[in-house]
Amino acid sequence: MTIAETAIDWFDLHARDLPWREPGASPWSILVSEVMLQQTPVVRVLPAWRNWMARWPTPAALAADPPGEAIRMWDRLGYPRRALRLHACATAIVERHGGEVPDDLEQLLALPGIGVYTSRAVAAFAYGQRHPVVDTNVRRFVSRAVAGEPDAGPATTPADLVACEALLPDEPARAARASAAFMEIGALICTARSPRCADCPVVTTCAWKATGRPMPEGPTRRPQKYAGTDRHVRGLIMAVLRQSDVPVSRHRIDLVWPDEVQRTRALAGLVSDGLAQPAPDLPEHYVLP
Repeated sequence: MTIAETAIDWFDLHARDLPWREPGASPWSILVSEVMLQQTPVVRVLPAWRNWMARWPTPAALAADPPGEAIRMWDRLGYPRRALRLHACATAIVERHGGEVPDDLEQLLALPGIGVYTSRAVAAFAYGQRHPVVDTNVRRFVSRAVAGEPDAGPATTPADLVACEALLPDEPARAARASAAFMEIGALICTARSPRCADCPVVTTCAWKATGRPMPEGPTRRPQKYAGTDRHVRGLIMAVLRQSDVPVSRHRIDLVWPDEVQRTRALAGLVSDGLAQPAPDLPEHYVLP
């Protein structure tokens, strides 16, 4: 049995029950989930996704609201520029595709904020197409199971796409299922720090296991600190803006962080990124876009 078929059999029994995986999940709901899941764990995404889909079940519903409402609904999910990208994506879907998420890979890739990974994920998981869907978890799983390497490196390369595509079944829907299975095994079993090899469905054929499971050489990369960073200060300012239905004064913003230089830099960055803007006709006040 191939790696793909073995992974699919495991996935059929052990896949997490997630709403965007349900048979009736819309392409839009799958696209939203993929954007939210970037750099954010499932446990945090689930309630945010449910709230988002309850308010904006279609691209047209989101596009009809101002982008500031998307930022407000994003709340503390992190990396709020993703909310702006989703709003821009919804607007483009309405303008270019009549409000329907396209099923063509090139058209998906042309949408604002939709990169190589997300376009392939939507094509595979929403439309059952045969495309290699390669994230960090998939790269690690394929690198270990096939190449015998403990890590696939910091970024996806064309070679990663080729290696993954070579494992996919020919039948498109089956290939899409395999892509989801590879991702789930990488997320739950073939983890970076504590892989559960005894529970892995491909342990008997895994090239990395056969080599004795050597870990990467060199120091382990430490998680990036958050407290006290510009990103932290930006988040504090965004929280104030999200919680207010009226323009927020600079004096109120100044209360969130004591360092004036860092606070000013963070606010300027938010304005530059389109996440905040000066209030019209009200000096030294700010609002969501």
